[in-house]
Amino acid sequence: MSSSQSSSGKDRGQPPPVDRLFSIDGKVALVTGGSRGIGLMIAGGFVQAGARVYISSRKADVCDAAATELSKYGTCISLPTDLTSEQGRSFLVDELGTRESRLDVLVNNAGATWAAPLEEYPESGWTKVMDTNLKSIFFLTQAMLPLLRKAGSFEHPARVLNVSSIEGLRVPMWENYAYPASKAAVLQLTRHLAIRLAPDNVVVNSIAPGFFPSKMTSFLLDDPDGTGDLEREIPLRRVGQPDDIVGVAIFLASKAGAYLTGSTVVVDGGISIS
Repeated sequence: MSSSQSSSGKDRGQPPPVDRLFSIDGKVALVTGGSRGIGLMIAGGFVQAGARVYISSRKADVCDAAATELSKYGTCISLPTDLTSEQGRSFLVDELGTRESRLDVLVNNAGATWAAPLEEYPESGWTKVMDTNLKSIFFLTQAMLPLLRKAGSFEHPARVLNVSSIEGLRVPMWENYAYPASKAAVLQLTRHLAIRLAPDNVVVNSIAPGFFPSKMTSFLLDDPDGTGDLEREIPLRRVGQPDDIVGVAIFLASKAGAYLTGSTVVVDGGISIS
C-alpha cells in the first residue's frame, strides 16, 4: 500500500464514532424508481439521514409529488425521465451534472415486471422488463461514471447499489419469466462491475429484497387472505417494512459499508431459504 493510500497512524485501529460510521449526511444520492415502493422508501430514508437526494421515475407528476412530500424532511429533487431510452438517460445525466459536481451514491432501483402464460409470453413484455431492469442499470451506471469517480476516494469510495430481488435467487411460483431472469442477471452484473470499478474507488453492491409493499406486490398484499398466506410462509412472519430496507441501504451507502463490493444483501425475512 502506498503512503498516499494508507490511513494516518491516528486513524489505524480507531474506528470512527458510530454516528459517523453510519452517516450519509451531506452525500449526494440518486435513486431511480424513487417515486414509489422500495425506491421511495430508500429515498425517504436518505433524505431524513441528511443526504441531498434526487429521484427519477417515468411519470413526471408522480415523481414531482413524491419529491414535494420528501422535501418536508430535507432535500429531494425530482428529475423524471424514461431510463430505458438513451435520450432519457442523457437527460438525467445532464440535469444532475448541472446541479452537482459529484455523485456519492447511485441507487439503481427502477424496475418492471410482466406476467403471462409461457405459450403466450410476448416479446414486447420480455423487452420492456429487460430494458428497465438490466439494460438501464448498465448504461446509467456507465453514464454516471465521471460523477461517481469524482466522489470516490480510497477511504470513502462512491457507491452503486443495484436493487435485485429474491426472485433472482430462486424460481418463483408465477409465470413472470423475464423478471427473475433480469434480476439474476443484475446479481452477476453487480459482481462484474465491482471488479472493474474497484480501482476507481467505486464499490458496487446489490440488495435482494423479498416481499415489501409496492405496486408489484399489491396483488398479494391488497388481499387480506393472500397477505396472511404469504406471511405464514415467511420465517419472520411478516412482510418487509420501510425501516428494513432503509437500514440496509444506509449501511451500504455509509462508511460502515465501505469494504463491501460485489456483495448481495438479502432482505426477505428468510423466505428465500425456507
